Amino acid sequence: MTLSLHRASVGVYARLLPRLIETVDKAGEHAVARSIDPDALLDARLFPDMWPFKRQVQAATNHAFRGVARLAGLPIPEITDAAGSFADLRQRVAETLAFVESVDPAAVEAGATREITFPMGGRQATLSGTDYFLNFSLPNFYFHLTTAYDILRTNGVPLVKDDFVGRIE
Repeated sequence: MTLSLHRASVGVYARLLPRLIETVDKAGEHAVARSIDPDALLDARLFPDMWPFKRQVQAATNHAFRGVARLAGLPIPEITDAAGSFADLRQRVAETLAFVESVDPAAVEAGATREITFPMGGRQATLSGTDYFLNFSLPNFYFHLTTAYDILRTNGVPLVKDDFVGRIE
């Protein structure tokens, strides 16, 4: 079986970003239904030195749109950076989804062997496109996506596994 870089990247992001939109919506609905100040969920953290929910969503989307742009050799797009409300986060995820779905599959495939230089922890790193995706972009996307989900679960938002991965058919 051959797995294309486009399917592994855009395919994963296009499958999971709609789940993130639904998760953000459920968090907002939960806040309204339980009369919870939305900021309590937006600013919730798993531990004091970790980023809050809203920043986890921003980071997950950063890895999706920046990752695909870098693979395709495109400039990093301007995506809404506001995170003051669930609506802001929803818009950011929707814009990210629209961007990753718009990228030409051939451009992503061409990025497999391209050297990609990117900021990482206060320094510049350079990897092949495939290594960048497999060892940096995708793992970080999953980390922040999972952490966002976990923050909401620990704060009582009624999410289940299908909210994270979607229905497998």
